[in-house]
Amino acid sequence: MHILPVPAFSDNYLWLIHDGRHAAVVDPGDAAPILAALREHALTLTAILLTHHHRDHIGGVPALLQCHDVPVYGPRHDGIAAVTVPLGEGDRITVPGLGLELAIMDVPGHTNGHIAYYSDSEEAGGEGMRRLFSGDTLFAGGCGRLFEGTPAQMAASLDKLAALPPDTQVFCAHEYTLSNLRFALAVEPGNEALQARMAVDSAKRRDGVPTVPSTIGIERATNPFLRYREPRIAQRLAADGKVAPDAAPLAVFAALREYKNHF
Repeated sequence: MHILPVPAFSDNYLWLIHDGRHAAVVDPGDAAPILAALREHALTLTAILLTHHHRDHIGGVPALLQCHDVPVYGPRHDGIAAVTVPLGEGDRITVPGLGLELAIMDVPGHTNGHIAYYSDSEEAGGEGMRRLFSGDTLFAGGCGRLFEGTPAQMAASLDKLAALPPDTQVFCAHEYTLSNLRFALAVEPGNEALQARMAVDSAKRRDGVPTVPSTIGIERATNPFLRYREPRIAQRLAADGKVAPDAAPLAVFAALREYKNHF
């Protein structure tokens, strides 16, 4: 199984999962680059997987369906008319043509119905590979804005994802990593793992290499939105007047998200 990042717009990644013959696409906001990638790699599209309703994630679906009669998997409660297989927490699917099993997780916050897809399937030869397609909930070094949900919803969603095994690869939908890490360093400047990550990911971007996927382990060690219970983050926000010195963890999370909105 291979996962190909297909760049779109200014900073989106449309993920093409394929086995050399068949392919499924995650969050095709634009059909043109997906159709081009399918032609280039001689792949047949067998499924469309959607995480939420924002146009940069679903805008290419109608054009893809004109060329390929395939099922559209997506969230049950996010108002996407094109979805033919509605999904929610606890559902499991097998992607047509690929035999890839995916578990569905409800991760509201960015939108009310946002879902994520998680795979811990064994590959040919028995090698396990854990992968998470997190849409706009968990980013490399950050998290999505709260367009519809609440801080409590997003914190709970991120806690759910953070509980996945540390070697889980995280395929998020945007190349926001360096800006996220600059913010992370502002709220946790003494984090040595974060400093090292910034150096590595900065080098990748200089070379034109994607910074994603990351892993859950890396995110736990460096992403402030998974680390909002860390005392030094709360202390930093309190010193900057963002929260009270005795703020509860959820208040710290809400303050972090609001701070990032204007950083």
